[in-house]
Amino acid sequence: MNGGNAPSDLVLILDYGSQYTHLITRRIRSLSVFSLCISGTSPLSAITSLNPRAIILSGGPHSCHHPSAPSFPAEFPEYAVSHGIPVLGICYGLQLIVERLGGKVREGDRREYGRMEVVVDGNETGGIYGGKKVGEREVVWMSHGDEVSKLPDGFEVVGRSVEGAVAAIESREKKWFGLQYHPEVSHSPRGMETLKHFLFDICGISPGWNMEDVMEKEIEVIKSTVGPDDHVICALSGGVDSTVAATLVHKAIGERLHCVFVDNGLLRYKERERVMETFERDLHLPVTCVDATEKFLGELKGVEDPEIKRKIIGKEFINIFDNFAHDLEKKLGTKPTYLVQGTLYPDVIESCPPPGSGRTHSHTIKSHHNVGGLPKDMKLKLIEPLKLLFKDEVRELGKILNVPEGFLKRHPFPGPGLAVRVLGDVTKNNALEILRQVDEIFIQSIKDAGLYDSIWQAFAVFLPVRSVGVQGDQRTHSHVVALRAVTSQDGMTADWYHFEHKFLDDVARKICNNVRGVNRVVQDITSKPPSTIEWE
Repeated sequence: MNGGNAPSDLVLILDYGSQYTHLITRRIRSLSVFSLCISGTSPLSAITSLNPRAIILSGGPHSCHHPSAPSFPAEFPEYAVSHGIPVLGICYGLQLIVERLGGKVREGDRREYGRMEVVVDGNETGGIYGGKKVGEREVVWMSHGDEVSKLPDGFEVVGRSVEGAVAAIESREKKWFGLQYHPEVSHSPRGMETLKHFLFDICGISPGWNMEDVMEKEIEVIKSTVGPDDHVICALSGGVDSTVAATLVHKAIGERLHCVFVDNGLLRYKERERVMETFERDLHLPVTCVDATEKFLGELKGVEDPEIKRKIIGKEFINIFDNFAHDLEKKLGTKPTYLVQGTLYPDVIESCPPPGSGRTHSHTIKSHHNVGGLPKDMKLKLIEPLKLLFKDEVRELGKILNVPEGFLKRHPFPGPGLAVRVLGDVTKNNALEILRQVDEIFIQSIKDAGLYDSIWQAFAVFLPVRSVGVQGDQRTHSHVVALRAVTSQDGMTADWYHFEHKFLDDVARKICNNVRGVNRVVQDITSKPPSTIEWE
């Protein structure tokens, strides 16, 4: 997915396992600069073959002074300096620079985590902080337990936290820079200024990468992958991702695309009817609806572990597509060999890709049904044209492909559906039906209030607890539901949405008055991190 940028414009990210690593990739792309991420322990030949214009060392969950800590090749510093390639270390990346170039990193006296002020330091302005003045402050996002105790030769401190810890270092002669915080996250309000300065002023990179180039490149890849007589199946959920993926593949191969919408019994209120109507009326895609409610709920009965839920759902989806392919073979005389999925970069990141993917130091957050939940023996080969894109990039691509705006503005919905919004066994206590009604009231109230487009994602969660209440002058022992609404730019970080109290009061009353079996409503006010957006 190189787009229109020449190889000399490539920004290479060496990944050391941070959950923010690909957010760095996204931020750079948002500046119309092509970026690519590979494992931080890749051999030097893998780095030199890409001829990067700049290199960024990501954060990570490790301590760089531990014997097994991941690191760049021993020859890397000499290569970067001799070729004049600027290097920026972020968090663990800064510590790696210090430790490997002769400095010292130690366990800190206290952990710095969350929002914190950084003060510009040093003898003069310039370098990584550009025209910022000494003593100037900015809020940043910290997430580290180790700290720099000794700098390598040729480096100076140019920023400190308000607690006095080293927050920014640089060697202008070597063109090596380090930030102990994360400029790539939205919690660092001026972080993008620093990244822009690094890319455009220090590295001298010119912007040029764009989504039109991505579309053309992916269409070429699809055409070269799928033979002229091959037919392709697409898993179409009705969400933004699968809809854009289907439209892109349809543009590439036309009527040889066969879309399948699966009703797995885990859909939202009237989702099947609404989605199928939109497919036919607005998208004109060839879609077959498969009702597999009984099969999915049968397999999920008694299952409470969210990882097991996801793997069961992933397996059953693939079984349905294999059977659909078999039926198509009877009809067409040729069996489809490819399955299109709307997998995105965050799905791959959180699922921790399999060996050989290059990301060997990440911690698994959760297995997405279409990544970590796929069976190893699946017969269909995958086509995932969006797997290097983030949600906002997919929406931009959808606009170019003329996907209706109503589809593009839909809030994300997890592939496993309500299975990961019912905590515990989805088949008990009429949980799915209760959750559908609660979710419908919540989302419709958001739309009625004109707030839908201001929120990244909103939904309800069925909790595996009961509470005592009073309804109709009688004691009740009923279910508890949680409401979750967040704002975000790309799903990698998120803040909870601050509703007005009256809105929450009205919604809670509507739910308790209209949904039998619920007597208590709570709100989730946790950001990501430390939580994820979904509960499971």
